[in-house]
Amino acid sequence: MPNEKVLNEKKAIVEDLAEKLRSSCAGVFVDYSGTSVAVDTQMRRAMREAGVEYAVVKNTLTRFAANKVGFEALDPFLNGPTALAISATDPVAPAKIISEYASKKDSTLKIKVGFVDGKLISDKEIKALAELPPKDVLLAQVLGTMIAPISGLANVLNANIRGLAVVLNAIAEKKSA
Repeated sequence: MPNEKVLNEKKAIVEDLAEKLRSSCAGVFVDYSGTSVAVDTQMRRAMREAGVEYAVVKNTLTRFAANKVGFEALDPFLNGPTALAISATDPVAPAKIISEYASKKDSTLKIKVGFVDGKLISDKEIKALAELPPKDVLLAQVLGTMIAPISGLANVLNANIRGLAVVLNAIAEKKSA
């Protein structure tokens, strides 16, 4: 039985991890075994730049934290070396960075499972999420789709007005001649 000080430290870690899982909009659990220090350092730098928090987590403590926030389905994935990449603001960033490094030819990084807005997603869904275009591009595409019918209507109305102006101009020229 661990002493009270160690037990309190572990409880604090579980509380902190539970709060991170609760407040994050997305996260990805990975098996990092065999990843070189150079690749890990490079990946951590990319994550920091994207505002993603990445840390190696203890499976037992993560299991307790996951159960606190309703992620009981994580249990089968919490074995072996586990790291967690989470983002509080960008639901795509952890998936993009992890997928980028996992898809490299000599990578040993293996995606276990992820979550987005409180829902667990598989490694295939994480890869699909990573392939989405950036948020700005998606917004532009949606806006373009919304604007297309309106601009078409404006062109039709302009064509009728333009046609009327041409006819009136022709009548005016005919009368003046």
